Amino acid sequence: MHLSLRAGERVYINGAVLRVDRKVSIELLNDATFLLENHVLHVDQATTPLRQLYFAVQTILIEPAQADRAREIVRGLEIGLLSALAEPELRDGVVAAIALVEANRLIEALKLIRGLYRAEAAIIEGEPAVTRTRPIPAEPRRTQLQDRTA
Repeated sequence: MHLSLRAGERVYINGAVLRVDRKVSIELLNDATFLLENHVLHVDQATTPLRQLYFAVQTILIEPAQADRAREIVRGLEIGLLSALAEPELRDGVVAAIALVEANRLIEALKLIRGLYRAEAAIIEGEPAVTRTRPIPAEPRRTQLQDRTA
């Protein structure tokens, strides 16, 4: 796997944060889990339920010491999302993302969750083509994990 990074860019590899000082190409020669900086969600950006789910899954990946607590948060968010959502695309997406998390396929789970952002935005904006059983709050309360990482 080849990674190309620009000066000042970060990459998260197996829980370590690397920042490069100049344009560089890195070749990973064995299995490693990595997340590029442009896919990292910062705590202040976790403003919707799906973004909170993304943040919790991301935490499992980039902060191994917080993984158990982040998995608990993922389970809690799953329960809340599935009880609130009637939109099949979102429900199926959340179920699939959680299955990927349980299988420890975290990068795939993150990609799937990012793909659901548009449908979630439609619900929050109240577009009539989207159904729901209960409104999803636009500004959900902060989780304990977010408070610790802020």
